[in-house]
Amino acid sequence: MEFASYLAGEPWSDHPSCTHPLLAGVARDVNDCTTDAGRSRLAPLIPSVIGLTPDDPHVVPRVTARCIQHALPVVSQERQYILAVALLVGEKQLAALDGRPLDDVEPDSLAVLESVPSATKWARSFTARARRATPDFARRTAPRAVSCAVEGISQACVTDPDDRLYKLLVDAIAETTAWMPAPVPEAAPEPATESATPEVVRFTV
Repeated sequence: MEFASYLAGEPWSDHPSCTHPLLAGVARDVNDCTTDAGRSRLAPLIPSVIGLTPDDPHVVPRVTARCIQHALPVVSQERQYILAVALLVGEKQLAALDGRPLDDVEPDSLAVLESVPSATKWARSFTARARRATPDFARRTAPRAVSCAVEGISQACVTDPDDRLYKLLVDAIAETTAWMPAPVPEAAPEPATESATPEVVRFTV
């Protein structure tokens, strides 16, 4: 993300304002958890995160869901319980935003939840309990869930953690891009009009 800030003409920082904060966090986590051999593959993705700053409330729960969907089937059981809770909480936010029943889960999330039935059963029970306060999903739950997902993949018993992390980042970028506002068309220049009275040029001798 430091190079992204440089390319965007901002001060050198791994928290550039030119990228949505959660997406920037995903990129930092993926970079940190990718091996030295696989890290060079991430460099071409840097320009694609510049300018991605959508403010739609769907962005945080959707990007979080994408990251968890990649991780949930392969991470350790302990992480599965954590991520299943975060996924269900995010899905409730999406359902509320879309005017759907709060227990309605989008198909991609439902598929990965069904792949870990024990964790899902526990997570549904946990999220059904009355809570004194609702945690700040965007500022606390989502960043922690994303980090848990990325770290879990890097430590999972899989043969291709770098490939999985690369695909996770690509999907997170695509999801963020999908919520960018449509560009405002530029106003067409007004056609030049000829003056009704021709200009008279007088020369004085």
